[in-house]
Amino acid sequence: MRRMVRRTALFAILALLLPIALPSVASAQMREFTGKVDKITKKGKLIVDNRKGDKVSFVKIDTTEVTGEKTEWGKINKGDWVTVSWKMIDKPRKAYQVNVLPPREEAGEDE
Repeated sequence: MRRMVRRTALFAILALLLPIALPSVASAQMREFTGKVDKITKKGKLIVDNRKGDKVSFVKIDTTEVTGEKTEWGKINKGDWVTVSWKMIDKPRKAYQVNVLPPREEAGEDE
């Protein structure tokens, strides 16, 4: 009986301490933001507009990977559609991966 009480108490303590010990793991998950490049600077700043009123800026880091239709940061242009992978904990937001998507037709444009 005593052994069962100890185990239950140990599991209860672990259950209480686990969220405190793991917030960095949970907050380090990658997020994605997809939209049209509104602005890109030579200094490595990328502003993406998702056309719903959200404009988000990202900074290039040494390990930023560019994939998709273009494979170099320097070839990304205003108007390109991209999906940027970033981590919620970064301030400023760092672009870990930029996937350049095929061109899209915007709603309301004539074909």
